[in-house]
Amino acid sequence: MIDFDNTEVAFKYRTSSELKKAYYMFKMLGYPWLVRLGKKTLIPAIEIGLPLQGLVKITVFKQFCGGETAEESNEVIDRIKGYGVKAILDYSVEGNENEKEFEKTTTKLLKTVKMAETQKAIPFAVFKVTGVCRHELLEKKSRNEPLNYEEEQEWTRVRQRVLRICEAGAKNDFPVMIDAEESWIQGGIDELCEEMMARFNKEKPLVYNTVQMYRHDRLNYLMDLHIRAQQEKYLLGIKVVRGAYMEKERERAALMGYPSPIQLDKAASDHDYDKAIEFIVDHLDQIHLVAGTHNEASSIHLVNIMNTKGIAPDDGRIYFSQLYGMSDNLSFNLANAGYNVVKYLPFGPVKEVLPYLIRRAEENTSVKGQTGRELALIEKELKRRRG
Repeated sequence: MIDFDNTEVAFKYRTSSELKKAYYMFKMLGYPWLVRLGKKTLIPAIEIGLPLQGLVKITVFKQFCGGETAEESNEVIDRIKGYGVKAILDYSVEGNENEKEFEKTTTKLLKTVKMAETQKAIPFAVFKVTGVCRHELLEKKSRNEPLNYEEEQEWTRVRQRVLRICEAGAKNDFPVMIDAEESWIQGGIDELCEEMMARFNKEKPLVYNTVQMYRHDRLNYLMDLHIRAQQEKYLLGIKVVRGAYMEKERERAALMGYPSPIQLDKAASDHDYDKAIEFIVDHLDQIHLVAGTHNEASSIHLVNIMNTKGIAPDDGRIYFSQLYGMSDNLSFNLANAGYNVVKYLPFGPVKEVLPYLIRRAEENTSVKGQTGRELALIEKELKRRRG
């Protein structure tokens, strides 16, 4: 049995000074009003030129990001790989709204894929479709509304960008993961992802889709997708997560008067997450898995399934995944036991990564016990080091 309370293993890669800084940062995230204030004021304050980027960079940015460039992130990648943990470089810029920025992001993503191909410590590339496509276009596509001529031309350019990114990985046998986003644009993202999987996943999964199990419809989506993949004779790569947009989803549903896509409670999310994991492992010859979770019980559940089925810890078809800066007790103890573990390592200019950082702050505030758990583990390790 893996001891997820082993803080010596969990934080061996961190200095005591770094742990103390992390402790005070998580302490701040324990105050919901402070997180709400930051969400409302931080981006506008930086937009008008207030000198806050430096403060963000040495606090929340340093905790959750690798650096402002892929090259800066190498220091973190080299450090964690010494403890058996790999990294996914995530250019965390999203919500662009013009063609020039979309092309700039595509170029950056292609460069990241090329860089990742040469590093054994980076087993996947990842991107968000909102980095290369207008939000409103994705929303219209997801509603299955007809596009006008200009929008059809625009959608063709979006498809070409996504194709270029996935093709760059496939040419070098390197998997590319497409992130999940808000439910009202996910239909368009799924369409693109399924097209790329059908094209590149004939012999092995080289394009991965992401399913958010805090949505009550995604377990059925996963099972239906498996049927379509079998019919069209391609393999699936799936990252399973609980999700990152819960508050926004509920607020929008209430405001616009439609049924919330979110599960009724956490127990339902946990149930569907575990069922999705079980389904994938039962079809491991057809689906490869990245299990994205900060939940200890779900991690133990997957370990137990693998043990029961005689699946080796280092079987390349299964990866455990956590976000950089969170749940090191899971990541490093799993890696120490020989399992494949990868950390999502975001990078990008501080100002452009702020939406990602705000979601991380909200997640630590809203997920019951998350901040308290991080604080308790850090405190335990600092106490151990003091003897």
